[in-house]
Amino acid sequence: MSTVDLLPLACTHEVRDGCLCLHVQRVARALTRGFDEAFRPLGLTSGQFSLLVSLNRPEAPKLGEVARLLAMDRTTLTAALKPLQRRKLVRSRVDADDRRSRNLALTPAGKRLVAEAFPIWKREHARLEKQLTDSNRLRADLRMLA
Repeated sequence: MSTVDLLPLACTHEVRDGCLCLHVQRVARALTRGFDEAFRPLGLTSGQFSLLVSLNRPEAPKLGEVARLLAMDRTTLTAALKPLQRRKLVRSRVDADDRRSRNLALTPAGKRLVAEAFPIWKREHARLEKQLTDSNRLRADLRMLA
C-alpha cells in the first residue's frame, strides 16, 4: 500500500472547508489581485503601495523596523525595495548612529505617487468594507493572530 492511500478524502475535505490558514491565503490572494488591478494605472502593486505607505513618516525608519511592520524578512524587503529604488521612489542610506543599519525614505517622487495612490486605496477599501458585516472585529481578530 502506498502512502497516497493513507489519507482519506474526508480529511482533504476537512482541510478544504475548515482550514483557517487556507482560507486566509485564498482571501489574501483575492484581495491582492483586486488592489493590484486598481493600482495598475500607477505602475504599482498592492505590496509596493503598502511598502511606500510604511515609509510615509517624518523620520526615515530603519530597514529592520519596516520589515517587522510588514511581517517580511529583511532579504525579502530588500528585494521588494529594488524596483522602487530603480524608479527613484525610495532611497536607502546608511544610518548615522549605526553604520550596520540602513534608513529608508520616500523621495519627492515617492511622496507624490503615494499621494496619488491613496485615493485609489481608499475607494477599494471602502468597497471591501461594504461587503463585510463587522470589519472592526475582523481587523481585531487578524491583529491578534499576527
